[in-house]
Amino acid sequence: MPHTATTITRRNALAQIGLAALTTSSLHAASDQPKHILLRSSWQTVNIGDIAHTPGVLHLLEEHLPEVKVTLWPSHVNNGVEEMLRARFPKLEIAKDTPALQRAFKECDFLLHGSGPSLVAERDVIKWSERTNNKPYGVFGITVSPKGSASTKNTGETKLAKTIKVLSQAQFVYFRDSHSLQFAKQQGCTSPVMDFGPDGAFACDLRDDDKAEAFLKNNQLEKGKFLCCIPRLRYTPYWTIPSKKRPIDPVKHQRNEAMKEHDHAQLRQAIIEITRQTPMKVLICPEDQTQMKIGKEMLYDQLPEDVKNKTVWRPDYWLTGEAISVYTNSVGLFGNEMHSPIMCIGHNIPAIVCRWAEQTSKGYMWQDIGLEQWLFDLDDETQVKKIVPAVLDIAQNPAAAKKTAAKANRYVWQRQKQAMMQLKKSLKAIK
Repeated sequence: MPHTATTITRRNALAQIGLAALTTSSLHAASDQPKHILLRSSWQTVNIGDIAHTPGVLHLLEEHLPEVKVTLWPSHVNNGVEEMLRARFPKLEIAKDTPALQRAFKECDFLLHGSGPSLVAERDVIKWSERTNNKPYGVFGITVSPKGSASTKNTGETKLAKTIKVLSQAQFVYFRDSHSLQFAKQQGCTSPVMDFGPDGAFACDLRDDDKAEAFLKNNQLEKGKFLCCIPRLRYTPYWTIPSKKRPIDPVKHQRNEAMKEHDHAQLRQAIIEITRQTPMKVLICPEDQTQMKIGKEMLYDQLPEDVKNKTVWRPDYWLTGEAISVYTNSVGLFGNEMHSPIMCIGHNIPAIVCRWAEQTSKGYMWQDIGLEQWLFDLDDETQVKKIVPAVLDIAQNPAAAKKTAAKANRYVWQRQKQAMMQLKKSLKAIK
């Protein structure tokens, strides 16, 4: 039968209807597609705490938004960190070069700035907005304070105002301590959702049980029969890490030297009391690559011989998985660091935090999660005197201390879940 003009016209019309239906269907399907998050995180690898931010947030996303695709935009994933992340999160994509990042900017629906000492990647958040025609972003678990985490002086007004402007344009901002939340509001931050959201490192569940088991066995450390102690100077001496290639900072170095005895005397005394009054041993271990030397100089080398016999000094750096596997075999942790205590509480292990004025307000998160009895200000001599008794109490009453840690961890998990639900709400709003 020959084609008529009417037949051809009808077929064209049907084809156009079909194409329109297909287009409508495709658009509908696209809107129902799982969203794609670009996670800006992984700040450095010389500190197991900085490493822990990323797997912590990835774990939360896996737990609460399993349908979401995630691409990591890192600063650094060297020193074995990339392999560790890929082993734990095999579906994770990592945008390490320009082509991969260009694809991520095109394909991702939302940028999530991960936990950190500040709005670490502020420039990159701005770049995301400018190059994606204002695709949305949110901020999870950061500190905002009058000074930078490694600075000797307060942040300038112009820079601070710029940061507040970027935060104000976020879909949400979760601060890892209440002091930061209050400060940001005082500075005029107007993000529609601002709340307390604990550091992502609480949720880090990396493990390396084999390495930890071998280390513990080689050093005669038994599960439930030792505590961990971490030293730290007022300012991290990055100039002593060859890969950082930084010149010595004379002002920071002078302050470190002036305060190092004051800041470690109570840790030494705690080690002495633990080993003499209880059956427990003590492991002196690092959170960053500068602290092995500090631990030996300020702690181990100055211990009496009978105490040294029950004390282990770790001479080398480790990665987050091995550290957590060791911490979870301990009775608890004490020292001058922040993120090893965070990872301990995330696994129901008691942890004491000592802080000082040179730091940001991050330490106050211990008050926010109900652990004020385990937070001490080394610039307040009345608090310094309470450190040894507090450490000894954990060693002598481990069951009660573990219940306290577990209660704090439950609260942290609840708050982090709320933040993830807010992220889910933001993703659903994307057309």
